[in-house]
Amino acid sequence: MLKVDVITLFPEMIEGAVSHGVLGQAVKSDLLSVKAHTPREFTEDKHRTVDDRPFGGGDGMIMLAEPLKKTIEKVQHNTSKVVYLSPQGRTLNAAIAKEFSKEEHLIFICGRYGGIDQRIINEYVDEELSIGDYVLSGGELGALVIIDALARFIPGVLGHGESAEKDSFSDGLLEQPNFTRPREFLGQDVPEVLVGGNHKVIGEWKDKVSALVTLKKRPDLFREYIKVETEKYNSLKKKKTAAPIKELKEFFLNLPPQEREVLGLADLREEDFNV
Repeated sequence: MLKVDVITLFPEMIEGAVSHGVLGQAVKSDLLSVKAHTPREFTEDKHRTVDDRPFGGGDGMIMLAEPLKKTIEKVQHNTSKVVYLSPQGRTLNAAIAKEFSKEEHLIFICGRYGGIDQRIINEYVDEELSIGDYVLSGGELGALVIIDALARFIPGVLGHGESAEKDSFSDGLLEQPNFTRPREFLGQDVPEVLVGGNHKVIGEWKDKVSALVTLKKRPDLFREYIKVETEKYNSLKKKKTAAPIKELKEFFLNLPPQEREVLGLADLREEDFNV
C-alpha cells in the first residue's frame, strides 16, 4: 500500500477530497493511505502562529520553519520521498505520476502565503513539483491532483487492469473518442468498426484514431510520437508496410466523411500531416 502524508494548514481540504470517487475506493480497499497533518500542532503560542514576515522585506508572509520541521519529522522515515508543491519544480506528467505510484511513502508539503523557508527545502525536500506554469493560493490543490494522477497507476485502483495504460498521454498520445448507447444520437452514428466485434481490428483502429486526435489537438506531442515511430520503422530490416506518417495519412483519407465528423476530425486537413 502506498502511504501519502500531506502537510497542510487546511487538512480538511485533503481529507474531504480523498473520501470520494476513485480515491475514496482506493482508500477503503487499503490500496492507498492518505493522511493530512497540520504544522499548527507544533506551535507554542496561543494564536498557533505558522507564518511570519520575510527577512529583507517583500510581499506576503513565509511559513515558519520550526513547525514545518517538526511536522515533517513526525511522519518521515527512511523510505520517505518528500515533495514540495512549487511552481519552480518540474512539471507533472503521466510518466512522473507513474514513477511516484511506485514509491512506498510520499510526503507532500503544501505551502501557503509567500511559500516556505528555504532552509526546509534545503534540508528535507527531495523534489519540488509543479502542476503547471501558474500560481495557486496554496499547494493543496496541486497535491490532490498529483495523488489522483498517481493513484490510477496503483494496481487494483481502477476497475479495469489496463485502464491507466489506455489513458491519454500513457503512450505519448491522446486517447481516442469513446461512445456508448444509443448507437445513433444527434444524427451521428457510432463508427461501424466499433460494433463489428473484431477486437484486433478495433484495437488497431483506435491506435490510428488516437494518433489523428493527437495530430489535431497536440501537434507537439504528435511530432515526438511520429519521430519515435519513424525511427522504429527505419530500424527494421524488412519494411513490409508504409512509413508511419504515410500509413496514417492513408488511413485518414479513407475515413468516410461521417466518421471524421463523429470523431471530431472533420477539420483535419491533408496538409496537417506535413510535420
